Amino acid sequence: MTGPGDVPPGIIDRLRPVCLALPEVYEEPAWVGTRWRIRKRTFAHVLTVDPRHQVAYARAAATDEPVCVMTFRSPGDEIAGLLAAGHPFFKADWGVDVVGMVLDEAVDWDEVAELLAESYCVLAPRKLAALVDRPPTPG
Repeated sequence: MTGPGDVPPGIIDRLRPVCLALPEVYEEPAWVGTRWRIRKRTFAHVLTVDPRHQVAYARAAATDEPVCVMTFRSPGDEIAGLLAAGHPFFKADWGVDVVGMVLDEAVDWDEVAELLAESYCVLAPRKLAALVDRPPTPG
C-alpha cells in the first residue's frame, strides 16, 4: 500500500537517471515524494498529490483527484510560454520561478529531460551549469 505523496516507481525510474546525470546532484526523500538537489537547492520535486493532504498542490494543479506532479525551476523568460501551453503545466503558488507539470500518460519524457536540465541550470553555480548539455537557444 502506498501513502500520500508516493510516486509510481516507473516515474522515479524515468526521472532518476536524468537528474543524477547532472553534476553534483543528489536525491533524497522530501517532506512528501522525492526531490533532487544541487548543493542544498531543490531543482526537481516529484510527488503524487492527494487533494486531501496536499491542498496547495491540488489547487495549483487544478485537480480534485490524485495526480503525479513534478515541480521545477524555469528561467523567467520561459515561464509564460510554459503556462500558455496549459495542461500539463501549472504555476505553483510558491516561488516566482517554480512551475509544475502533471506527469500523466501523455508526458513527453524528452521535454521533461530538457526542463530538468534548465531547472538545474537556474540553481546551479555557473561553473557547474556550464557543464550541462542543453539545446541551443533559438535566435
